[in-house]
Amino acid sequence: MDKRLPLFLFLSFLILFGWQLLFPAPPSPEALPAAPAAPAGAGAAAADDPATSPPAPPAAPALAATSEEELELFVGGAGELGAPGRRGAYRAVFSNRGARLVVLELADYFHTLGNDEAARREPANWLTLLARVESEDPRAGALLLAPGPSAQPLVPGGLTEVLWQMERLAEPAVGVRFRYAPPGGAVVLEKRVEFEPGTWHLRFSLALENRSAGAARALGFTLVPAATLPAEFGDQFYAEPTAVAIGRASKNADFRSAHKAAPRLREAGVLEAPSPLAVLGVHNKYFAFLLREATELGTLSGAGYFPLHDRVAPERALVGAEATLSLALPAPGERRAWEYVVYAGPKDADDFIADAPAHELVLEDDISGGIGRFFQVDHIAKGLLAVLRLFHGWVGNWGVAIILLTLCVRGVLFPLNRRAQTSMARYQKKMKRVQPRLEEAKKRFESEPQKLREAQARIMQEEGAFPPLGGCLPIFLQMPIFFGLFSALRVSFDLRQAPFAGWIVDLSRPDRLLPLGLDLPLLPNLEYLNVLPLLMVVLWVLQQMGMPKPADEQAARMQKMMMFMPVLFGFMLYNYAAGLSLYMITTSSCSILEQKVIKKLWPLDDSELPPKEKPGCGPFGGMMQHLAEKQREQMKRVQAMEAERRRKESRSGKRR
Repeated sequence: MDKRLPLFLFLSFLILFGWQLLFPAPPSPEALPAAPAAPAGAGAAAADDPATSPPAPPAAPALAATSEEELELFVGGAGELGAPGRRGAYRAVFSNRGARLVVLELADYFHTLGNDEAARREPANWLTLLARVESEDPRAGALLLAPGPSAQPLVPGGLTEVLWQMERLAEPAVGVRFRYAPPGGAVVLEKRVEFEPGTWHLRFSLALENRSAGAARALGFTLVPAATLPAEFGDQFYAEPTAVAIGRASKNADFRSAHKAAPRLREAGVLEAPSPLAVLGVHNKYFAFLLREATELGTLSGAGYFPLHDRVAPERALVGAEATLSLALPAPGERRAWEYVVYAGPKDADDFIADAPAHELVLEDDISGGIGRFFQVDHIAKGLLAVLRLFHGWVGNWGVAIILLTLCVRGVLFPLNRRAQTSMARYQKKMKRVQPRLEEAKKRFESEPQKLREAQARIMQEEGAFPPLGGCLPIFLQMPIFFGLFSALRVSFDLRQAPFAGWIVDLSRPDRLLPLGLDLPLLPNLEYLNVLPLLMVVLWVLQQMGMPKPADEQAARMQKMMMFMPVLFGFMLYNYAAGLSLYMITTSSCSILEQKVIKKLWPLDDSELPPKEKPGCGPFGGMMQHLAEKQREQMKRVQAMEAERRRKESRSGKRR
């Protein structure tokens, strides 16, 4: 197993990245349906049919603002020194243009480490959950509402570009209220956003007041929870940000999710999640802005995604989530409201899942990615993360916990690896003994390839020198563990800005010892000198050099080719997260220790086992014997057919 570790890792990464490239989720060509299904009893059948909409109501005063305004709120002690990660400490900026949330920052999470007291008070250093975006798309914002066909006659000017009346909520509430009545004043729409102190929640409510809009019926809208959540950083191993929708067909059904990442996104499409929707929003690697209904109203359906382009920063990839929203217009003179909850905070597993069970699917999608779901490693990754947290509770350092976890995994798999190495050592020793007979057969049948293959097969069968297929078993058993550990460390919120030692202050990013500022063609971004990937390459080279020279010529050629793999890995993994690099370094160090120390203190037993009564018996030998017999029978049939063809040709020549 150790001899093929670099090849195994290389193939694993090829599978990891190639799977998503070769089998991407097919984008749906359908446009997001504008006509939502109305709640039961609300006249859904005619809700979005313009022909059934009432005539224009009589003129009434409009309820709107005359100038564009913004309102800035500091919530939960934002600006005051507090413990990092304090719940509910936000800076929010609202605009009455479309009644949107423009900016949302977490005041006790920071973009960088090492901030002094003054820097921690500075909003420029706070983590941006929703960014200000300059875009021609009117959906550039959060908590936006747009009318569907059935609601369009009541709000002919739309809702995303008009100026709403905006007012700050009176104490003790912290938030904002928007109100708008279009020209004619048939309906009054109200939005209310209120922060819950000490939580990652925003309470979001919508209200409709029927002044003169006719009989009660269903109205269709489009709701955009978020579209301006940026990527936390450009991680080549994780595509962010991502639009996500989660739903289930019934209360007893399981939740199902659909997601679409922003990178390389060009067109809008549909998120194939069951309706009604339970969760809708956008998240990046470590933070999320997700909306759900406060109670199971069933108003959200038909989720979709769309790319958003920033004129100021065109290189920034953004994605928005939207869904059709069915609201029942109340009877004339009445008012009705609908309540929603927004989770706006970190994807820390405990708090995130406790907030809403459906959030667990977001973390599972992160862990599984494409290849992880293919190998079904979700449960393995969760188990490894639980062990990792246990070790961290003992030692108080996530880097040391990763090392202990890696050693634990290596220890558990050591007996299996040892057995596989013993089988391979016995096979290699037998091949050295059989090699003279194989060379003799090559010389004897040098010009007869078919007879050479038959002679080689006969020798291999007589000597029982078949490759130990069980030697590959550790690779297949370790692949789910490898992908599970890779996925767990790749997205674990625990590693964000977690220090290890020395210059390694953030295990979720490359170690970045010194700034270089180089960007060379055909080479990875060399903005920093990353030491851990280079150390990985050195360890892999030493591991390759410590391997015994195989007797088989083909295996020797393969070993020479493998000497170039560490260099290729260096290019691929140069901007590897430090936590993942630490895992790879620990694994390679264990392999070298096993080569140089353990195998000397405890040599492998390469003595050949006594032959059994029937050659080729056993779980794999019997199979190989059967294959060899089949091959001989096939060759006899081919030779018989060839002889018959020659006889026919001979008879035909004599007749002529």
